[in-house]
Amino acid sequence: MDPLMTILYCVISFLASGVIFGLIAFKLGIRYRKKIAEAEIGSAEEQAKKIVEDAYHAADTKKKETIIEAKDEIHKLRTDADREIKERRNEVSRQERRLVQKEETLDKKMDALEAKDELLQKKLRSADEKLQEAERIKNSQIDNLERISGLTAEQAKEQLLESLQDELTHEKAVRISNYEQQLKEECEEKAREYISLAISRCAADQVSEATVSVVTLPNDEMKGRIIGREGRNIRAIETLTGVDLIIDDTPEAITLSCFDPVRREIAKIALERLIQDGRIHPTRIEEMVEKAKREVDQRIKTEGERAVMETNVHGIHNEIVKLLGRLRYRTSYGQNVLNHSIEVSYLAGIMASELGVDANLARRAGLLHDIGKALNHEIEGSHVEIGVEVCRKFKENAQVIHAIQAHHGDVEIKTVIDALVQAADAISAARPAARRENLENYIKRLQKLEEIACSYDGVEKSFAIQAGREIRIMVRPEDIKDERMIVVAREIASRIENELDYPGQIKVHLIRESRAIEYAK
Repeated sequence: MDPLMTILYCVISFLASGVIFGLIAFKLGIRYRKKIAEAEIGSAEEQAKKIVEDAYHAADTKKKETIIEAKDEIHKLRTDADREIKERRNEVSRQERRLVQKEETLDKKMDALEAKDELLQKKLRSADEKLQEAERIKNSQIDNLERISGLTAEQAKEQLLESLQDELTHEKAVRISNYEQQLKEECEEKAREYISLAISRCAADQVSEATVSVVTLPNDEMKGRIIGREGRNIRAIETLTGVDLIIDDTPEAITLSCFDPVRREIAKIALERLIQDGRIHPTRIEEMVEKAKREVDQRIKTEGERAVMETNVHGIHNEIVKLLGRLRYRTSYGQNVLNHSIEVSYLAGIMASELGVDANLARRAGLLHDIGKALNHEIEGSHVEIGVEVCRKFKENAQVIHAIQAHHGDVEIKTVIDALVQAADAISAARPAARRENLENYIKRLQKLEEIACSYDGVEKSFAIQAGREIRIMVRPEDIKDERMIVVAREIASRIENELDYPGQIKVHLIRESRAIEYAK
C-alpha cells in the first residue's frame, strides 16, 4: 500500500474518531444540563406552591379580620341610629305636646277676643248714641248762641280768627325779638369763647425795644480811637451807617441813635468788630460796615424764613420773605412787629379752625397784615397802603390783600378772614405790656371805667374785666328798676365813648338782682 494513502487514511480515521468523541461528549453535556434544569424547576415549583399557600393563608386571615371589623362597625352604626331615632321620637313627642298646649292657649285667647269684641261693639253702639245726643245738644246750643249773640256761626268764626290773628302777630313779634336777643347773646358768648381759647393757646413774650443801642467799650481810651484824628473815624461811621454816635461821660459805653433799627443794628455790629479788631481807620470802617450789612441781610432772610416756618405758611414770594425778616428790626409802640405778626397769624389761625374757616388763609393774612411797616421808612404812605401794593406786586391772594386793607378799618369788612385778622391784631396789640402806650394807660383806663360806672346813682359796685373790654355793673334793685336798666346802660356807654380812647368796643353789662326771703314757721 502506498504510504501517502496510509497516512491520509490514518488522518481521516483520527478526525472521524475525534468528531464522534465530540458528539458523544456534547450529548452527555446536554443531558447533564437537562437534569440540573429539571432539578431547579422542581425546586421553584415547590417554592411557588409554598408562596401561594402562604398567600391563601394570609388572605383568609385578613378576610376574617375584615369581617370582624365590619360587624363591629355595623353594630356601632346600628346603636347610633337607634339612639338618634329614640332622640328624634322624644323631640317629636315634645313638639306634639307643645303644639297641643299652643292650640289650647290660642283657643282661650280666641274666646277672650270674642268676648272683648262683643264688649267693644256694645261700647261703640253706646258711643254712637252719645255722639248723636251730643250733636243734638251742640246744634241746640249753637242755635241759642246765634239767637243770643245775633251772629251766625260763620260770622262768629271770622271774628274769633281776627282776634286770634292779632294775638298771634303780637306773639310772633315777641318771640322773634326774644330769638334775636338770644342769638346775639349766644354769638357774643361763642365769640368770647373762641377769642379766649385763641389767647390761652398763644403765649407770646413781650419785650419793649428802644430806638437806641448801647455798645460796651473795653476802656474809655477806646472813645478817642473811635473819634479819630479830627473826628474822621466817627464821621466815617456816621456817614456809612446813617447812625448818630453819642459819646458822652458814660463810662465804657457809646450810644447809637437812629430811627431805623436796621441801620442801628449794622452800626452796632460794625462798631463791635472794630473794637475787637483794634484797627480803626476809615478804610477798615468801610470794610466792617460792608461785612455787617451782609450779615444783617443774611439775618433778615433767616428771620423771614423762620417766621414762615413757625406759622406754617407756604408759597410766599422770596421778596416778601425778606420783607418779613426786616420786620424783626421794626417796632411799633415798643412792640416787635415780626413777633406781633407771628402772634396775629397764630391767633387768626386758631379762631379760624374753631369757626370752620380756612385756617391756612387766616394764618397767611395774619402774617402779612403789617408787611407795609417794613418799607414805610422808605416809601411815602401808610403801612396799609404800602402792604397792599407790595402784595399786589407779588400776586398775593385777593382775600389776603383785602384783609390787609381792612385790618385797621380803612375799608369795610367783607369776609370772615377780614374780621379774624382785625380781631387777632387787636388782641395782640391790647395785651398788657405788649405796647408801651397800653402798658402806661392800661390801669388808668380800667380805673376810669369803674369811676364812670360808680358815679351813677344806684350803682353798688363795678368791675372792669377782660383787659377793659367789658365792665360789669352791680346795681341796687330798689334804686334802679328793670325799665331803667337799658337807659342807664346807654348813658354809661355814651359817657365812655365821649371820655375815653380805646381800641375796639367795650361791653357795658348791668346786673340787677332782687331777692324775696320768707321763713315757714
